Amino acid sequence: MTEHEVCTPENHQVSVCRPVSFGEASPGGGTCGFLRMATRCILLIGFVFFCGSLAHSQVSSALDTPAVAPETTDPQTIFPHSNTARWWISGQINNILQGHPSFFAAYSGTHSLEAHGEIHDSRVLTLYTGLLLTHLTEILFDPEVTQGHGISDALGLAGFTNLDVVRNPDLGGTPYVARVTFRQIIPLSHATTEEERSPLSLFTQLPARRLELRAGKFALTDFFDVNAVGSDDRLQFLNWTDVNNGAYDYAADTRGYTYAAMIEYDDRAWALRFAEALLPKVANGIDLDWDLHRARAENVELELRPRVFAGRASAVRLLSYVNHGNMGDYREAVALFREGKTPVPIIEDTRQQGTVKYGFGVNLEQQVTGTLRAFGRFGWNEGQHESFAYTEVNQTFAFGADYRGDRWRRKHDKVGAAFITNAISKDHQEYLRLGGLGFLLGDGNLNYGRENILETYYNAHFWRGVYGAFDLQHINNPGYNRDRGPVWVPGLRLHLEL
Repeated sequence: MTEHEVCTPENHQVSVCRPVSFGEASPGGGTCGFLRMATRCILLIGFVFFCGSLAHSQVSSALDTPAVAPETTDPQTIFPHSNTARWWISGQINNILQGHPSFFAAYSGTHSLEAHGEIHDSRVLTLYTGLLLTHLTEILFDPEVTQGHGISDALGLAGFTNLDVVRNPDLGGTPYVARVTFRQIIPLSHATTEEERSPLSLFTQLPARRLELRAGKFALTDFFDVNAVGSDDRLQFLNWTDVNNGAYDYAADTRGYTYAAMIEYDDRAWALRFAEALLPKVANGIDLDWDLHRARAENVELELRPRVFAGRASAVRLLSYVNHGNMGDYREAVALFREGKTPVPIIEDTRQQGTVKYGFGVNLEQQVTGTLRAFGRFGWNEGQHESFAYTEVNQTFAFGADYRGDRWRRKHDKVGAAFITNAISKDHQEYLRLGGLGFLLGDGNLNYGRENILETYYNAHFWRGVYGAFDLQHINNPGYNRDRGPVWVPGLRLHLEL
């Protein structure tokens, strides 16, 4: 692991779907389902070879560099990539199949997890491109396509089971720009550190002390709340509150991206980063508000890299954020309902421009042995104002670990397990109990209990950049409701690194 390892989750969309029971002949199963899956496989294979031809062109056209960089003995991508070319072209495909059997529900509401069995799949295809303008300047451009859908249209859970699925079923599968980012390095020392090239950083060497300036479109979670053990739904956990801090209501459109300006100071043992970002115009909205006087988000994170154990990497990240936007107030919505002015509490009726929502987070990771790593997260936000951009969590604890498969001669395989417990504020609880709707939750009533999630996975490396995983999640009190669940959610993942 490099001194500043970054794992990046992707956040995407969900399409409208009809829940089906396990075993039902439907768009998600039976003969038609097999035909659809076969068609998708053909499309995936075509995309693989399309990206492969682009990668070959990238390497062979590089000026004053070898036609193809030497391959490592254990290549982790389907196609080799140059470490010296000025251009970067690669891609990824993430296909996730998830479902759940029927579970107990005393009642269901508009935004409940479907109590009958269902099974659905999602796909995310990303093309990563980049250009080194100088040895200290780069630009990145990443178009993306998402298809498929998640269980219950991503409703009914605060810790939803698939990070590739977001909350707007009306976006469709139109390609969009995920990232377009300018990055400038300002050296503050002559000493350098070796860096591993990736789609988010084309540099192979960086000054040990430096300033980094970024501007453009990206996900704040590309750089904030990153964790080497729990931040990558392509090769690790899948649950929203495993991969990110559930209480971090980070600025983003409904796909998980925003426009922002960011400055970061890096030293060998610590780093400090700050970003000013755009918020959506409304909760879970696709349109961002470009008026910074009216809406914006400040994010700051201090990263410490102490040596707790000799030769074992550690990281402690302390996060704070403040959002200013057109947000509603749970307490005011309940008061309007009690006064008889609304039939149920309606958060939209209390929205005011310039409302402030803030929160904090702690992110820990520790290399325990050569093959075992552990992580932990804690998050809190003030729970009076509505959850706006990520998920309906006001407090969260998460901890877990992963273990590399050296012992059974599968050094690129990983097994992981984590436990998460999510909570909401008293105001948020009362709003849902009286029939209010959030953008994710709304059973029509609420017998409150913490939403507790246990997730485990086994990720297998088949060949080069081809991976497959089995994931299993157990959710107690889905949507914080003791009158529903528990529910088991098994899943399968096919991931291609191109």
